[in-house]
Amino acid sequence: MTPDEPFIRWDWIVANLDDIGERTWEHVLMTVIAVVVGFVISFSLSLLIVRRRRLYGPIIGLSGLLYAIPSLGLFALLIPLTGVTLLTAEVALVSYTLLILVRNIVAGFDGVPRDVLESAVGMGYGPWQLLWRVQLPLALPTIVAGLRIATVTTVGLVAVTALIGQSNLGSLIVQRGIRASFPTAIMVGAFGSVLLGLLADLGFVALQRRLTPWTRARSG
Repeated sequence: MTPDEPFIRWDWIVANLDDIGERTWEHVLMTVIAVVVGFVISFSLSLLIVRRRRLYGPIIGLSGLLYAIPSLGLFALLIPLTGVTLLTAEVALVSYTLLILVRNIVAGFDGVPRDVLESAVGMGYGPWQLLWRVQLPLALPTIVAGLRIATVTTVGLVAVTALIGQSNLGSLIVQRGIRASFPTAIMVGAFGSVLLGLLADLGFVALQRRLTPWTRARSG
């Protein structure tokens, strides 16, 4: 960057809108994959915990250990096994969702009133009916709140995967911005990541209201 060059090159942004759009889509796709896979794993683990409570400590302990490992350190552990690939990035991203999601899903199930469960059993509900028709609907607010936190966190972490060559908004920051000393690319990548996180947060707020209309009626 020269002294006479403006801090933000709007002409560069306009000329690279297609590339910025592609990086944004890749960022969204990596986030969705990580959160969906993380949710499937976490939901399965949470069902095990609900059935066998003694598993809560070991599962939370392991997921907490994974969450505590810095991203670059986790990449370093994974690269000898999976290489500098999308799989390495996704394994790391998924591991960071587990602690958040398992805690919230279990807390959601634990928050279902016992008298409601007893009434459902008295009406002849089996284990699966109890889960899908009683426990899950009542646990939804807490589960969606966990998904909201995990998704916003993952949006930020996806940018870090640019350090191992993944293409997303983080690659604008690292490859186009920092390495080339080009502030415009840094600002576009950073602002895009923040905007995606904000949109994801607002989206989950709207989803929670739509899926749990009874909570609005109760607060009203």
